[in-house]
Amino acid sequence: MWLEIILALLLGFIIYWFVSRDKEETLPLGDGWWGPGARPTAAEDESVRPFKVETSEEEIEDLHQRIDRVRLTPPLEDGRFHYGFNSKYLKKILSYWRNEFDWRKQVEILNRYPHFKTKIEGLDIHFIHVKPPQLPSSSTPKPLLMVHGWPGSFYEFYKIIPLLTDPKNHGLSDEHVFEVICPSIPGYSFSEASSKKGLNSVATARIFYKLMLRLGFQKFYIQGGDWGSLICTNMAQMVPSHVKGLHLNMALVLGPYILTLFLGRRILSLLGYTQRDLELLYPFKEKVFYSLMRESGYMHIQCTKPDTVGCALNDSPVGLAAYILEKFSTWTNPEFRDLENGGLDRKFSLDDLLTNVMLYWTTGTIASSQRFYKENLGQGFMANAHDRMKVYVPTGFAAFPCELMHVPEKWVKAKYPKLISYSYMARGGHFAAFEEPELLAQDIRKFVGLLELR
Repeated sequence: MWLEIILALLLGFIIYWFVSRDKEETLPLGDGWWGPGARPTAAEDESVRPFKVETSEEEIEDLHQRIDRVRLTPPLEDGRFHYGFNSKYLKKILSYWRNEFDWRKQVEILNRYPHFKTKIEGLDIHFIHVKPPQLPSSSTPKPLLMVHGWPGSFYEFYKIIPLLTDPKNHGLSDEHVFEVICPSIPGYSFSEASSKKGLNSVATARIFYKLMLRLGFQKFYIQGGDWGSLICTNMAQMVPSHVKGLHLNMALVLGPYILTLFLGRRILSLLGYTQRDLELLYPFKEKVFYSLMRESGYMHIQCTKPDTVGCALNDSPVGLAAYILEKFSTWTNPEFRDLENGGLDRKFSLDDLLTNVMLYWTTGTIASSQRFYKENLGQGFMANAHDRMKVYVPTGFAAFPCELMHVPEKWVKAKYPKLISYSYMARGGHFAAFEEPELLAQDIRKFVGLLELR
């Protein structure tokens, strides 16, 4: 017992030294050029141009021909989703995709919100910009930048947008009405991919900051999960005076904190971890170690040689669908790997899932999207300056129980000292806006309400 206490105190001192040694500093804003060739001497065209998603008979026919020529590997008996995507269920998805899925109809749905493009640092940046259809008298909408991750897209936000921009018509009060901007990360769907090495989350944060300024917003809220959480974090580190509040549903803050888990439940309860934290983190080997090992294989590939697998996925819509949709199974709930269909029908419709896949297929951006891993993680663990910097912007955090790794409030607050809202969400996993738009919208509204009371 005394040995455990001494170890806990020693580990606590190490973590205290690690999290308290940073001063309140900001990331340099910097600049960049990611287009082909040398940067032109002429000023960049800053116009914002309307954009429309389109398709063609040739595009659809090519997809159908490739699906018709599919060659699948038979699954193992009782393999379910333990070996990856079960090809028996994949046949059903392919049948629906080939014979029932209406891409033209989905394109119409995509165009329900206004799309735009604008050139920033040499790249055509795509975004949707949704304004409230109505506002209470004497009020202005709150600008909110929402950033997606991988293997998602701006489409993840389609169901949460009306809850934020038109709350009164969706059973919510109009106390907080937002104007929502959802950009595509460079190299994802309709945002142009970089021609040069090095476009990481910091560069993307700067590009999206420039986007917000170009749209006329000097101060705004930002929200993200997955890569979006890192991009928004970097923006808060870079231009804190412009970020009114930061809301996250994922935080990359493991660092030395994960070492505390080896102390066991009893010591952690003495260190202030809640019962809910312990439920989500233990048994440690299963819920942390084995879980991360099972779900991180793709990351090692994409952090090292993304173009190799990218060649295969960009050539095969079936391979692309299996690779992407597998994440929407086990990242939504790890227990779904025990089901023959991966539980994909539990939280999503096939139309929604395949629309997200089509945004990668029709734009040919799977390889460029995967490069984002190498640009951000290819230099090693904690290798970037922002990894060791705190965030001094008011922060809200939504902890969804089936996220890949639970992050206790203590860990979040160490990285984000101005954390004012931390919520244990009732249900949901990695793709929060896509899976549980009502819960996420409510938590964003709660955070903004708490912030505006201060």
